[in-house]
Amino acid sequence: MATIYILWLRQLKRYSRSKSRMIGSLGQPLLFLLALGYGFGPIFEKAGQGNYVQFIAPGVIAMSILFTAVFSGIEIIWDRQFGFLKETLVAPVSRTAIMLGRTLGGATVALFQGCIIFVITIIAGFRPETWAAIPMAFVFMALIALLFTALGTAIACVLEDMQGFPIIMNFLVMPLFFLSGALFPLKDLPGPIAIITRLDPLSYGVDGLHGALTGTLQFSYPVDIAVLGIISMVLLAIGSWLFSRIQV
Repeated sequence: MATIYILWLRQLKRYSRSKSRMIGSLGQPLLFLLALGYGFGPIFEKAGQGNYVQFIAPGVIAMSILFTAVFSGIEIIWDRQFGFLKETLVAPVSRTAIMLGRTLGGATVALFQGCIIFVITIIAGFRPETWAAIPMAFVFMALIALLFTALGTAIACVLEDMQGFPIIMNFLVMPLFFLSGALFPLKDLPGPIAIITRLDPLSYGVDGLHGALTGTLQFSYPVDIAVLGIISMVLLAIGSWLFSRIQV
């Protein structure tokens, strides 16, 4: 537990020292929120779907967490190339504890990023359906952060090329985001697209955020939590196994 806590704290210190990273990670969510939220708002309203900012805000929060969480895995490749990872691995602690500490640290950073975007959405005009459900929203934000940090860590464990990581991540992350229901409702989709959206784990995180923040659910809270929790545990197990096989 002490090892996990120390590595978790180290990840938070890394993030707090990188002001450019903190500011830069806000750019894409703000673009989606303001450009799409207000640009497509009139069209969305004319289609009888209501206020688009109210709809897109939970998806933008999920997007912010998704990108921050997944790209936290690149730090493993960075540490491997510059020798920092070797210093960590030679310590008399289990590699599983090291991997868990890194993953929890990255997930905490992603959750913090999501909280910042949540505050920004409030400033931009978004209003939750009920403030009493905010704790439930934080539960889903934490689950999204944990799942995709574990995914990014697992993939980073099998890559040695730092340039290849963003390419692979974008190949995975962009479809996950666009097919999650963050930008459009999942109701009445064509058959193949509907199946794909149900195979997308982010769909359940976005659905949970929609339920907590706007009161609309495509699935249900138990289903959303179960899917996110199970996939997170599977990815943590896979990531721990892959991390244990790293050669430095």
